[in-house]
Amino acid sequence: MTPGGRLAAAIEVIEAMETRHRPVSEALKEWGIAHRFAGSKDRAAIGNMVYDALRRRDSSRWLWRDASARAAVVVAFCRSRGLSAAAFDGLVAGDPHAPAALTDAERDALDSADLGDAPDHVRADVPEWLAGRLARSLGMDWVEEGAAMAERPPLDIRVNRLKADRDKVARALAAHGVAETTLAPDGLRIPPIVGDGRHPNLQVEPAFQKGWFEIQDEGSQVAALLTGAAPGEQILDLCAGAGGKSLAIAAAMGNKGQIFATDSDRSRLAPIFDRMKRAATRNLQVRPARADLSDLEGRMDIVLLDVPCTGSGTWRRRPDAKWRLSEGALADRIADQAQLLDQAVRFLKPGGRLVYVTCSLLTEENGDQLAAFLARTSGMELVAPAAMIDAAPLSDAARAALRPCAGEMGVLMTPRRTKTDGFFVGMMRRG
Repeated sequence: MTPGGRLAAAIEVIEAMETRHRPVSEALKEWGIAHRFAGSKDRAAIGNMVYDALRRRDSSRWLWRDASARAAVVVAFCRSRGLSAAAFDGLVAGDPHAPAALTDAERDALDSADLGDAPDHVRADVPEWLAGRLARSLGMDWVEEGAAMAERPPLDIRVNRLKADRDKVARALAAHGVAETTLAPDGLRIPPIVGDGRHPNLQVEPAFQKGWFEIQDEGSQVAALLTGAAPGEQILDLCAGAGGKSLAIAAAMGNKGQIFATDSDRSRLAPIFDRMKRAATRNLQVRPARADLSDLEGRMDIVLLDVPCTGSGTWRRRPDAKWRLSEGALADRIADQAQLLDQAVRFLKPGGRLVYVTCSLLTEENGDQLAAFLARTSGMELVAPAAMIDAAPLSDAARAALRPCAGEMGVLMTPRRTKTDGFFVGMMRRG
């Protein structure tokens, strides 16, 4: 396909999403089925254009004062590649499949790319109703934080210390340009994709099949380490999902002790079995969805509560989610989180730690939840975020980098602060 044809396809996908209210993954899949002539490189390039357009949707439309899918795709495409209007014209010149030619006004706006007069939520590329909430959560730099969430993300992996070390995996994946992460001691990173490229499918690598590594964002790896899990401890991962943090903790514990992993959704939990086998994890016991956990009450050194949330910290990877998020959905997540906190405390033994994790940037889902829980729950006390950082098995440099992320109630990582996805981690101890 020509560049113009790819752009037209990306516009078609965005239009399908907005008119039929489809998630981006489904819209791209449906387009691919309907256009089987498109090769894998074409589909990857179109996907990049669509995701870039969604990441910078409102700022791109504002530059042209045009709410169309064409504006979102073309402006984001040129901004992400540093193309002038003349360069864009040259790229699609004579292409019968290209979108409509630029107007003079569009050329001027594209070349100036001036967002100086744009509202803050437009410069941050976030829904307007979230502006006040993000300002409260992220402080004076919240617009810059939002802009950082509109960038392409890297691809991070966690080396499985039960089978390999970081040097060994780095050598195995050297062709992909991996580099060591700065915070997570077992992390490796492949930089964000450039232009029409795509990240490698690491799951076909022999090193992955051998269980040497798992795909996991560096922020998620750090969140697992902030639990402070030690060999021999008893741990309950109450919202385990596919088991990423459970597997990371099991490796950090050297397969010593016991982790119980469960989730209310059996489909989310299903991948954990293959992952455990591949990783040679022996101290992880999976409890079925909604299983009776009464035998674990009062026994746990740590309860990890990685709660369902709005996912604002993952907007680089799921940019359509920020435009679909509603106040009603936020209220539902807040209610779910409070209920899970109340359920989790009964599993703690005296002195046990409740570690609360979200991939949200919103204070309502983070510090406010912990403050409300502590106010209604006797016998629980907050562990100072700085103390949580100092106790984690991290390098001195990583601890120093994380300390500015420590607030009153927990640690908040963001793409701008830590170059990771957004994660909040707070810890409380039972007296």
